[in-house]
Amino acid sequence: MSELYDILVETPPTPTLLLALDQGAFDGERSLQELAALCEANHMQAVGQVVQKRSTPETGTVLGSGKLEEARLAAEQLGAQCAVFDGELTGSQLRNIAAAVGIEVIDRTMLILEIFRSRATTNEGKLQTELAMLRYQLPRLQGLGESLSRQGGGGAGGGGARRGAGETKLEMDRRHLHHRIEHLEGRLKEMEKRRGETRRARRKTGMPVVSLVGYTNVGKSSLMNALCGAEIFEADMLFATLDPTARKLMLPSGLTVVLVDTVGFVSRLPHHLVNAFKSTLEEAAYADVILKVADASDGEAAAQLAVTDEVLDSLGCAEIPQIVV
Repeated sequence: MSELYDILVETPPTPTLLLALDQGAFDGERSLQELAALCEANHMQAVGQVVQKRSTPETGTVLGSGKLEEARLAAEQLGAQCAVFDGELTGSQLRNIAAAVGIEVIDRTMLILEIFRSRATTNEGKLQTELAMLRYQLPRLQGLGESLSRQGGGGAGGGGARRGAGETKLEMDRRHLHHRIEHLEGRLKEMEKRRGETRRARRKTGMPVVSLVGYTNVGKSSLMNALCGAEIFEADMLFATLDPTARKLMLPSGLTVVLVDTVGFVSRLPHHLVNAFKSTLEEAAYADVILKVADASDGEAAAQLAVTDEVLDSLGCAEIPQIVV
């Protein structure tokens, strides 16, 4: 991971234009700051932004034609090679906005999925990320078109002989994705079973389990390294840790606990990812104590803790003792 980080630092980031529709549902400015940080985590640099305030999105393009023309001119002037929309788009919306702006367009979900794809190091992390990507792509097959050819996630093989003479490429792609999703779900179920066995083995030792949870990039891995002296990859960027890491820690009282570092949360985390990473996030649900880590210097610490509470509640962790660090 550190080698990958070094390589990324040496190559210039991709100039990126941020696009957003502000309907007043959340703090648009804060959301764009987070989007810029997500871009940075994917080695892209936000060079400008085009925001439209309106109560209802434009059918087909979300943004109005005037704003899209403004975005096209901004992309030209700023040398942007890519645009990221702050929200989730359909396949046809992605295609229509890209045609209007004249550069490749991705949405917030696709950006987060891409970060996860590049960061996953364990087998399970890679499979979970691929599954999330395929679930995202399935309803967008027609709109995404060519961009899928660059993102293919490994073949299931043997499908060609069964297809009918009149089968379109879209139907073939859709069937291939369904096969691959079923295959990945099966493999992840096996891994989840093994994870359950590991948890039971931990329980038998009688060693309490302490989970570090919180927003992405608040310092969970740094805290774990400071406490355990373990060398977990840490960097000042979003989603530096994807796979849960467990270390033994002896407390001053002499009691030994297992400290577990988990994947960080982010506001409006795509449901594809929450579903795919459920077994990883559930490490928190099997803890005896949860340490909710927050960055006290961040003005949004309270809002970030609220997002953390939301995710923990969805995992059924309300009854577990929780301490804010």
